[in-house]
Amino acid sequence: MALEEILRGAEERMKKAIEAMKKDVASVRTGRAAPALVEQLEADAYGTPTPLIQLASISAPEPRQIVIQPWDKSLLKAIEKAILGSDLALTPSNDGTLIRLNIPALTEERRKDLVKLLHKKVEEGRVEIRTLRRHAHDELRSKEKTAGVSADDFKRLEQQLQKLTDRYVLLADEVGAGKEKEILEV
Repeated sequence: MALEEILRGAEERMKKAIEAMKKDVASVRTGRAAPALVEQLEADAYGTPTPLIQLASISAPEPRQIVIQPWDKSLLKAIEKAILGSDLALTPSNDGTLIRLNIPALTEERRKDLVKLLHKKVEEGRVEIRTLRRHAHDELRSKEKTAGVSADDFKRLEQQLQKLTDRYVLLADEVGAGKEKEILEV
């Protein structure tokens, strides 16, 4: 494995870490209804925890309402239970064919709590990126000894890895800043 391949592999893993963080951050509630809030909630379907996106059609017909229409009506209770058990603090309204979630306006205190939660998720993303950098660096160091790479080449690769890491940490911060703006928007 060439040393540049290690950098490419690290970049691929960092991209995946950012994508995972974006999905995680999308589940943080804002004042607006977004299907992403509930898509990854797991309901007990036929004895197996299954994400809602696989069990139902999820839409936001109005700015403050999410509608969940399960493909199998027998799953309504399980979906309702999953929503009540989540940390969304939303009360589902079940009319026998679909579930409506009315998203109340956020209080200032709740917005601050959500921003704290968001910062925690973004920090977890940053830590993941730094961990990936450390693994790539360890891999480079082990290859340096066995492949007989010059000190200058090793230094250059280390700098490229650091630039890559800085770029993805900045990207994580941008994702967080965009979501924070969305949360604080009244």
